[in-house]
Amino acid sequence: MRVDSVLTGRRPIFSFEFFPPRSDDGVRQLFETIAQLRELEPTFVSVTYGAGGSVRTRTVELVTRIRHELDIEPVAHLTCAGATVAELHGIVDTLRESGIDNILALRGDPPDGAASFPVVEGSLAHGNELMQLIRDRADVCVGGACYPEKHLESPSFDDELRYTRLKVEAGASYLITQLFFDNRAYFDFVAKARASGVTVPIIPGIMPVTNVDQIRRFTSKIGATIPDALLEALHTRAEDHDAVLQLGVAWSTLQCAELLAGGAPGVHFYTLNRSPATRAILSALRAARPWERVR
Repeated sequence: MRVDSVLTGRRPIFSFEFFPPRSDDGVRQLFETIAQLRELEPTFVSVTYGAGGSVRTRTVELVTRIRHELDIEPVAHLTCAGATVAELHGIVDTLRESGIDNILALRGDPPDGAASFPVVEGSLAHGNELMQLIRDRADVCVGGACYPEKHLESPSFDDELRYTRLKVEAGASYLITQLFFDNRAYFDFVAKARASGVTVPIIPGIMPVTNVDQIRRFTSKIGATIPDALLEALHTRAEDHDAVLQLGVAWSTLQCAELLAGGAPGVHFYTLNRSPATRAILSALRAARPWERVR
């Protein structure tokens, strides 16, 4: 099943993102988590793509196992980072031979501490170049990323919109946003993207807060902001893990309900390889069905 084949319906899609564990025990725990979420009937699950060779191999293995053992549609992440064009061709070929119909094409992040993204000889420099490579190589559905609060490396918001448009022109059938906590960022970005000529579905990416220090590290690294009201509420509960989790679930549930009522095509959950928060949020959404109140 190609993701673009289900993005045209009236029902919203829901998806979960996982990262490849580095150990066999981590893989076992990951499959347990995915199995727990399976009852919620996700449209697809995605597996991120690491920069190291062994992690890359594990990513390909994981999406193949998910496809054949769990009967859930997987989306394989693929990045330009540290790979030559020839290597990327080989990975795309392997994914297709394994029955993978969906690839999320990303440039990738610079190594920790690096001031800019390193481009090695024979490799690609931008996500839209990778999308074009994939579309030229294989008949698959290609997705991409977008940034409602602007990528840290984008000189301006106008540049951000131009980069987004280039991804669609290169073949992206849909876009998933970086995480955000203020829905105005999403709705404003979608309006500006539509005005600039971007017509593909834009799926909001949501990460439920489960750990205060962790979410602050994430947001500072990617340039996302935490609303003052949420940040203050988190700080007052920082020493109480259960209270933080409950607040994170409540905030994300309200956030998702407003997004879906506002016409978002679905929600992509950044799970951090855990299921309780996501299960609670999606269970509440399926019960309340806010998309039936689209304004």
